[in-house]
Amino acid sequence: MTASAHHFGKVAVLMGGQSAEREISFLSGQGVLAALKSRGVDAHAFDPAERKLSDLQAEGFQRCFIALHGRFGEDGTVQGALELLGIPYTGSGVMASSIAIDKTMTKRVWLSENVPTPRYVLLQKNDLGAKAQAHVLQSLGLPLIVKPAREGSSIGVTKVTQARELLKALEDAAQCDTDILCEQFIAGDEVTCPVLGEGETARALPVIRIVAPAGNYDYQNKYFTDDTQYLVPSGLPEAEEKAIQAHVVKAYQVLGCKGWGRVDVMIDAQTRQPFLLEINTSPGMTGHSLVPMSAKADGMSYEDLCMHLLASASLEHSSVQKGGA
Repeated sequence: MTASAHHFGKVAVLMGGQSAEREISFLSGQGVLAALKSRGVDAHAFDPAERKLSDLQAEGFQRCFIALHGRFGEDGTVQGALELLGIPYTGSGVMASSIAIDKTMTKRVWLSENVPTPRYVLLQKNDLGAKAQAHVLQSLGLPLIVKPAREGSSIGVTKVTQARELLKALEDAAQCDTDILCEQFIAGDEVTCPVLGEGETARALPVIRIVAPAGNYDYQNKYFTDDTQYLVPSGLPEAEEKAIQAHVVKAYQVLGCKGWGRVDVMIDAQTRQPFLLEINTSPGMTGHSLVPMSAKADGMSYEDLCMHLLASASLEHSSVQKGGA
């Protein structure tokens, strides 16, 4: 065991969990677990859906690598529990995680800080009638995107091209969430850009351009086919890539993110204006995942990336004195 691996102590790789992305989380977690073990880290799999988080403390775990995706893993809940347990963890803290999981709240923060993001209308599950539909169509036009406000991996997302398709799209999204985000459709290049670090030291990794079959980058094409092309270098003009990276770093910073994240972006084909869609604060680490791909293009192996992230594990309030006066 190397000195750096020994320094980390006993490490739990949190994977699985209770969200709709449980299957993907296992793929991410197993990859991370193997990478850490290959570097001599005393790493163990831990599924919060099967075990109590208090077991982490009872069994002497000293750090957690969060490979959970979606609710109860990427939304601030696990982060808050680990804060209370006093166990450092990878990725963003409670507030940034809880805002970033909610696409509507993310947009509100970004818009207040002049980060470009598509126009949107927020609907509630119990109000999807004709009046609400008319408001969406009048505000956003067609085509438009309908998605649950707090899901990832393209779960429950529909592109609506005709008015008669809207109700079913809303109902499908409502199966996943009470908040339904209807969003302006941006036609053009789809890209994603990871960020590492915290605050002023945060830096963007290379932009990846995504070319999916028929332009449909859905759950299946994200994880279970080899038909989607990922271009890194992106092939974008250098100035355009640098502008996207600057927007992405600002978007990450204004939400208070740390450790790592990945921002999904659409580039308007006509104006070349980038529009930021959402941020992932616990990105995928599967064989098809994009952060490892971008890191590799930057000269960082999958194993190096995992070790870098584990080294960044922290508590938000570690410097705050606990207990009463």
